[in-house]
Amino acid sequence: MSRFTGEYQSTVDDKGRVKLPAGLIRQMEEQGMVLNFVINRGFEKCLMLYPKPVWDQKAAEVDKLNIYDPVQRQFVRYFYRGATQILADPADRLLLPKNLTEYAGLEKNVTLFAYLNQIEIWDQKKYNAELANEPDQFSELAANVFGGVQPASSIPKGI
Repeated sequence: MSRFTGEYQSTVDDKGRVKLPAGLIRQMEEQGMVLNFVINRGFEKCLMLYPKPVWDQKAAEVDKLNIYDPVQRQFVRYFYRGATQILADPADRLLLPKNLTEYAGLEKNVTLFAYLNQIEIWDQKKYNAELANEPDQFSELAANVFGGVQPASSIPKGI
C-alpha cells in the first residue's frame, strides 16, 4: 500500500491548474507510481486526490454497498459525485475540474495535505482555519480515538 506524508503549499493558476510539489512527486516515484489520479469531493470542503490504483481499491469497497438501502445508496451517490480522472501534464500540473474547485472554494493559494494513500487539497485559508480547531489536549483526543486509555487528567494524583 502506498503511503504519503507532508503538507505542501501550491497555487492554482488562471487556468485552474495546480502544480504537484516536488516532495510529493518524489514519494510517488519512490513507490513506482504514475501521476494518474482520480479527484473528487472530500468529507469536509476540500478535494480528495487519489492515485488511480488507490481509487480503484476504494471504489471496489464502495461497490459492495447495498444500493437498495437508502443510507448506503446516498453514500454511493455522494462518493462518486464529481469523481474525475486526471493526469499530470509534462510540467507536473493537474487541471482541477471547475465544479470541484468551486465546491472546495479553492482560490489562488492551496495546501496539499498528504496522509495514508491520499492527498487532500484545501484552500489555504480554510485549511488554516481547520487547524485552528485543533483540540487543546491532543493526547486526550488520542485516548478517545484509540480507546482503553485514560487521559492523565482523569487519573487521581498520587497513583
